Amino acid sequence: MSSDFFQRHEPLLERAVEAAASRGYWSAFAESPSPRHYGETANEQGQAAFEALRGNEFPLALNGADGQVGDEQSPFGFALNITYPRVPATTLVKQANQALAQWRRAGPRAWVGVSLEILARLNQRSFEIAYAVQHSTGQGFMMAFQAGGPHAQDRGLEAVAYAWQEMSRIPGVALWEKPQGKHDPIKMEKHFTIVPRGVALVIGCSTFPTWNGYPGLFASLATGNTVIVKPHPGAILPLAMTVRIAREVLAEAGFDPDVVQLAAHTADEDTAKTLALDPSVKIIDFTGSSANGNWLEQQARQAQVYTEKAGVNQVIIDSVQDLKSAVRNLAFSLALYSGQMCTAPQNIYIPRAGIQTAEGLVSFDEVARALATAVEKLCSDPEKAVEITGAIQNPGIAERIDAARALGLPVLTDSRELTHPRFAQARIRTPLLLQAEAGDANIEREWFGPIAFVVATDSTEHSIELARESVLRHGALSMSAYTTDESVAARIQEAAEVSGVALSLNLTGAVFVNQTAAFSDFHGTGANPAANAALSDSAFVANRFRVVQTRRHV
Repeated sequence: MSSDFFQRHEPLLERAVEAAASRGYWSAFAESPSPRHYGETANEQGQAAFEALRGNEFPLALNGADGQVGDEQSPFGFALNITYPRVPATTLVKQANQALAQWRRAGPRAWVGVSLEILARLNQRSFEIAYAVQHSTGQGFMMAFQAGGPHAQDRGLEAVAYAWQEMSRIPGVALWEKPQGKHDPIKMEKHFTIVPRGVALVIGCSTFPTWNGYPGLFASLATGNTVIVKPHPGAILPLAMTVRIAREVLAEAGFDPDVVQLAAHTADEDTAKTLALDPSVKIIDFTGSSANGNWLEQQARQAQVYTEKAGVNQVIIDSVQDLKSAVRNLAFSLALYSGQMCTAPQNIYIPRAGIQTAEGLVSFDEVARALATAVEKLCSDPEKAVEITGAIQNPGIAERIDAARALGLPVLTDSRELTHPRFAQARIRTPLLLQAEAGDANIEREWFGPIAFVVATDSTEHSIELARESVLRHGALSMSAYTTDESVAARIQEAAEVSGVALSLNLTGAVFVNQTAAFSDFHGTGANPAANAALSDSAFVANRFRVVQTRRHV
């Protein structure tokens, strides 16, 4: 059956490998929730499936389960009241090791075929997953559908494509023949077997459980490892759905479903650390805080650890052709999902002397005011604004807004609460935009959420220096810049390359700095403290398997 899965999806796999090589636009899964892509009743069926889960035990049978856990609260103002089977960490690892023996022997075609079939079935359930993502993360529905569904699936497929490409480089059998002059040559037959590292652990985040979780999940699965998926206690449902579908496919293919397991737990349990330090866990994928990511890198010595952590993302404004277009683009980036994105801009550097535009010199105060006005205009209609801002996932983020306001810095536009037209209890906040001086210690840390600083600098060169040094010290997942001077653009690009951060230049249209596209954009570089890996490249997958050879004379 697993071979059938590979044959069924082989054309898709070949196209994905081509797309990863060309880096042009390609998406395997339609990002539009249009009925022409998913069917006339897909939305209604997906919503009904989500509603049917509320208030019940999640339908997932896990071996070794010991009770139920779950306390997810929708950021839109209600409890999900869904519980999940709780399996002790030691039992999860034991079962993953037991399932590994059969899964290891299946080989790359089976691993990849099963992975592709899981992705195809996930795509069919995109609406159900979208509602789960929306009401566990607080994303607006359109973002939840796209980022939580097709875009996440694309990222998973991208990882599978890289895995297949790297494994395909290794021949199964080779004939080795060494000439010996007058004597008969030495002949050997050499067999090369791809073997997985072992048990993989995926530690999910609360804001993008599928988008951030799928690359590691599918990179490990497609290279023959068994996978334990440990969701954030506040966002279990999207990954529980994923695990259920994965186990269904594995069973149909004749494999032990325990190749993929769910590690649901309460917020006060140290499940992640217990699993991470288990000697059998050989791969860890993590998205979250720098403190936890650094701990994993330092303590989980037995594992290959891939982390995406916190950073301070920078924007440099030197000059613009059209100030209105530039600030509209930036305002959308600041408001999108209330800044709860690892790529969201935070520090916006502008020279005190102002910037050049097509209309002449514009002062620092005028640029700052234009940006604040753009944010206010974007959020002026609550019914439209809430679809952009979504809801605040964690109450701590709302508290962080209050803490930033209490810094005493000049307020360019204040954060305010909005009322959602359908969810009156939703936790909605507009961006807080503060003015700061270069050298202010407050801008040297990440303020995760809808919080940004317009920073006065001595010059554009000063802005470039500040941005470069901040990335080197604190890390960043994005950098953005505006300039009409190609020599300045070259210097900014040099600073980005030296500090190891992805750069976006002069974004004024429908592409935003906090968005990346699978098969074209690398998410993270692995070259600064914010992340030690990129999603996805060869390095992300190649060390998840090893090659064992057997040789004999012939």
